[in-house]
Amino acid sequence: MIIGSITIILLGIVFMIIKPSGDWQDTGMALFVIAVLMLLSGIAGISVTILSKDRVKRLTKGETSITPEAFLKLRKKYEIPVFKGVYILHNRTQNKYYVGQGINVAARINQHFSGKGNGDVYADWKYGNRFRIRIIPLKGSRYRTLDELEKHAISKYDAFSKGYNKTRGNS
Repeated sequence: MIIGSITIILLGIVFMIIKPSGDWQDTGMALFVIAVLMLLSGIAGISVTILSKDRVKRLTKGETSITPEAFLKLRKKYEIPVFKGVYILHNRTQNKYYVGQGINVAARINQHFSGKGNGDVYADWKYGNRFRIRIIPLKGSRYRTLDELEKHAISKYDAFSKGYNKTRGNS
């Protein structure tokens, strides 16, 4: 798209400089304007792609949180790497947490928001409760196993006594 835009810009400039008789000069200006718009939209598309890929990277490193809607949109558009970790689903409407673990964290989170995970989380989300998703990769954490990391997160977010978790974590 960018190469095509540059080609059309050059054609537009040539038509405006040479000034052939008739309406060619207007055609050159029209080509120039169209090409500039194409070029800008191409640059905007690249920027959105770079920002989205950066968002995926920040999410998988545990540096940011995201809404389920944004997560599902990102997951459709970009491949989220497979890695082990813990995820925290925060129901901001009710201030409740669900903590889970997965060998493929993105696939596991996807299950919760497609009705194949925790039914209470899914029901609250479908009824309009606002959620945020946070991921903690096992790699780089101070924990040796997913079970240890999950237990710590369940305790930290009080997800057993005041949240969605039915246990204090795997043993």
